[in-house]
Amino acid sequence: MSGRPEAIEAGREIFRIYCTPCHGIRGEGGRGPDLTRGTFSAGDQDTDLFRTISDGVTGTEMQSFSLVFGDPGVWRLVAYIRSIARAETAPPKGQAQAGERLFWEKGGCGKCHVAGTRGGHLGPDLTRVGRQRSLAYLRESVTAPSNDLTPGYFTITVVKSDGRQITGVERGYDNFSVQLMDMSETFYSFQRAQVRSVKREYRSLMPDGYGSLFNAAEMDDLLAYLVSLRGAT
Repeated sequence: MSGRPEAIEAGREIFRIYCTPCHGIRGEGGRGPDLTRGTFSAGDQDTDLFRTISDGVTGTEMQSFSLVFGDPGVWRLVAYIRSIARAETAPPKGQAQAGERLFWEKGGCGKCHVAGTRGGHLGPDLTRVGRQRSLAYLRESVTAPSNDLTPGYFTITVVKSDGRQITGVERGYDNFSVQLMDMSETFYSFQRAQVRSVKREYRSLMPDGYGSLFNAAEMDDLLAYLVSLRGAT
């Protein structure tokens, strides 16, 4: 089915309705991973894609669609996703080993991001980011982190009843309560009725100065390291 034009077209129609809010109209990513790279977090075989779409992925926004599409619909989606896959057209020019040192030392990226078994938990986990995001997406994320903010990482500012202000990364948000983590990874939970104000902003707490912190060669090295982060195989 995967190579049949009618299956691909049927899959495209399903994708446009159900999948674009997370993966983008062209499948290039957004809230969800970039699907055009031909490599996927849960496995790269057709059966892996089928299982992911059918069962969902625990701990993520990827829900089960088995009851929505049935097996034939899931296979059509697999066919469409395979049809949009392409090889990375701009491989990283830098040296991953040098980029790893920059990540942990000069950039201090590990203070907020996990990579493998090391790092902080304020920002998104980067352990498998090389499988999930394109080189162009990673570059923009480093140099302009607020341009395409990962859901669940909005900036929250709470002003308590005593006037004290706490700013951190969103960990929960609804009409009655708010949870956040500050830069020291201290977790806070407030009932809205007990604070003066709550402000939620579409911006990242990640500094936007990495484009000037690293020279061009260092940026290439850092990106090469990020692309190399593919998790356990």
